[in-house]
Amino acid sequence: MRKSISIDEKISEIKLRYNPIVITVNKFDEDAARKFRDEINAAHNTGQPVIPVVIASYGGAVYSLLNMIDTIESATLPIMTIAEGKAMSCGAVLLSCGTKGYRYAAPNATIMIHDVSSMSSRQKVEELKADVNESDRLNNKIMRLMSSNCGKRPDYFLKEIHKRGRADWFLEADECLESGLVDHVGLPEMKISVNVEIDIE
Repeated sequence: MRKSISIDEKISEIKLRYNPIVITVNKFDEDAARKFRDEINAAHNTGQPVIPVVIASYGGAVYSLLNMIDTIESATLPIMTIAEGKAMSCGAVLLSCGTKGYRYAAPNATIMIHDVSSMSSRQKVEELKADVNESDRLNNKIMRLMSSNCGKRPDYFLKEIHKRGRADWFLEADECLESGLVDHVGLPEMKISVNVEIDIE
């Protein structure tokens, strides 16, 4: 994400009371979800009109992703999601959760969508069955959520993954635009302007 600062030539020194916050998501674990929530809350107090979330991730834990989604849904400011480099697995889902009209993919970003992976190493048969059922529940939940975010029918991504033999589905930025995962191909720019007005009455 680009950032430009324009300062009035009449100003020689400046210190913002609150710096605008740009959130970066590289991991999906409990620490990352906690940090994400704290940064979203802090961004509400800076005076910025939009909260940018830069995603550059191979993915991670689905439960932590759901925690982040709850944080986004409770935000009162628009959330801008930006895929830079890669937004894979949980990263692709989070990318789709940005506010409509505020979802970006860098031209060379790679987005990957796939089924939820089992998270258990337990070996008892009944525990394995429970793990499979939970993985299936989570998979249906996030695929339907992503479909809703993209304006597609509820089973859109489930069917697309099935058509590909349930293999990892890699997309270019332009393909994400066609699928409704993002609204723009390119990177937004944050502009900060500081001006002084002198008036004599």
